Amino acid sequence: MDQLNIQKTKVYAHFIGIDVSAYELDFAVMKGSKFLFHKEIKNSPQEILAFIAELKELPSFRVSKAVFCMEHTGIYANHLLNTLKRVKADIVYDNPLQIKNSFGLTRGKWDKVDAMRIAQYVFMNRDNLSLYNPKRPMLQQLANLFSLRNRLLGIQTALQTPLTSQLTFIKKEDHSLTVKACRKSMAAIKEDLLNIDRMIDQIIADDENFSRLIRMITSVPSVGRITAIQIIISTNEFKSISSPRKFACYAGVAPFKKESGGVKYRAKVSPIANRKMKALLHTCAMISLRSIPEIREYYDRKVAEGKSKMSVLNAIRNKLILRIFSCVNQERLYNREYMSKMADNEPTDNGSMAYEALPCLSSLQNIRQTKESKGHVSKSYEGL
Repeated sequence: MDQLNIQKTKVYAHFIGIDVSAYELDFAVMKGSKFLFHKEIKNSPQEILAFIAELKELPSFRVSKAVFCMEHTGIYANHLLNTLKRVKADIVYDNPLQIKNSFGLTRGKWDKVDAMRIAQYVFMNRDNLSLYNPKRPMLQQLANLFSLRNRLLGIQTALQTPLTSQLTFIKKEDHSLTVKACRKSMAAIKEDLLNIDRMIDQIIADDENFSRLIRMITSVPSVGRITAIQIIISTNEFKSISSPRKFACYAGVAPFKKESGGVKYRAKVSPIANRKMKALLHTCAMISLRSIPEIREYYDRKVAEGKSKMSVLNAIRNKLILRIFSCVNQERLYNREYMSKMADNEPTDNGSMAYEALPCLSSLQNIRQTKESKGHVSKSYEGL
């Protein structure tokens, strides 16, 4: 999530839609509603700069009066994003599903046509654009290491799970043979994970803002370091998402009504979500059930009233989100004795967001007075 959610009133003259792939970029250039031309180039900084120079030769073209739009395509867009930011261009970097749904009923797949559709998309939404807000270099480093860590954990699980499950189904000598065959691989993955954890800890220790945010987030009971890092990355240090309601929607824990005419269904969460973030929040909610008496009491009371267990768990996830964002937005540590002036004490019965008492402990001034060694490396990432 790298969007800066503000409405732009700037008037653009040119609209450039870009279809991004690993080796090629397709540009569709429009002046107002009029399509000018299409061009395909290689995905390299030199080719992109040459194309921008070509655009500047167009009559009345100015980079400050143009907007470039593309879909989220991961690392494939890095050359383009970096080059456009260097020339101070305005960029719209939207979710592919959002752009695709705006096309209506379509048939076929062709890069040239996709680029033209993206240009039409940004033209139609010119009065309500969310411009790309890039991550800080330190945050990008943290995100890259965290992504690598998740991939290594996936590989470790893929190796370990079959070894554990086959123990009771094959001969002991056969099992010992398979364990011996991948012992070095497992040890190497474990060592790499430890090294990555040290690098992540060092980046956080060297950055005051990361350390401050993690202290505030992890001050909320049952919310651990891994969840805190994922939240910081997903929200772009709370710059792209600063509202708990928006984050709940992004994480897939905000329920939505479903009704048509006189037929009404139970509110449900949407499958369109950051599933990694949702899984971490679910783990935090399960931990809070075991370790926080008032959460356990709330859960038992709602289940006794006839609410489904998953609905109540979802309400607990929303409680945690509200507490995290309250502490960050007010720059405080969590304290269960603090009573917020924001009214309701719990989420609504269907699990939707309602403001509750969000306890926090101290002001930012007290946080900054906390003495922590910059070289500190956490001993464990077991807590989520």
